[in-house]
Amino acid sequence: MAKNDFDELMSIGIDIGKDTFYIVAFDLSGQRVLRKQIKRLAPSATFEKLPRCIVGMEACLSAHFVSLRLREMGFEPWIIPAIYVKPFSKGQQNDYNDAEAIAEAALRPNLQTVSEKSQGQLDLQALHRVRSRLVSRRTATINQIRAFLIEQGITVHKGLRALKNSFETILEERKDEISPRMRSILIGLYGDWMWMDDRIEKVSAEIEEISRTEENCVNVMTVPGIGPMTSTAMVAAIGEGEAFDRGRDFAA
Repeated sequence: MAKNDFDELMSIGIDIGKDTFYIVAFDLSGQRVLRKQIKRLAPSATFEKLPRCIVGMEACLSAHFVSLRLREMGFEPWIIPAIYVKPFSKGQQNDYNDAEAIAEAALRPNLQTVSEKSQGQLDLQALHRVRSRLVSRRTATINQIRAFLIEQGITVHKGLRALKNSFETILEERKDEISPRMRSILIGLYGDWMWMDDRIEKVSAEIEEISRTEENCVNVMTVPGIGPMTSTAMVAAIGEGEAFDRGRDFAA
């Protein structure tokens, strides 16, 4: 299949799967001229033979990576929210019909698309997600320690610091009341807590370092009350904010 096997293409729709891409393309007359399934790991061989045009895909975890690669090849990738694709779905839902609906949605003028994230944004977003998961796990671990202590008739003042400062003292002073097995369980949970504390501190330090060197983060932190965590989370989500015409749109 060579470029001249097709007339000029108007749009291509990709249904992104875990192992496979389903592709449907329309020419300038609106006729479907391509319907193809390709392996996820080798899309370049197919797209290199196609005329450069708009390539639509639904917003999903892989969409930004695929969009970046297609842009490097000279295509115009559009990441489309699923809500704008649904009206174009026809017939029974399957991968080819989904790809066709995406290609049709990409033909519409004034279509609102998702801003493509750079690799730096994806990296920063991943750091925030890792930190959020670690904080949630730490909270769950602390709550479990408190629950096990309450089962032993031991209560501790509210707050992370109160439990941390009194944990070793409790184990020592109440050693006759806590069984050896429960003591071992509590010490293991405390070790998990300390490990997560260390990981959270390292990830937070990396995020703060980025906030000092990334120009957009520095600009955002000029707003009173916004620090490294908020600024980096904002930049990871919206980049330079070019997708919004006004501040009110971003707030909404």
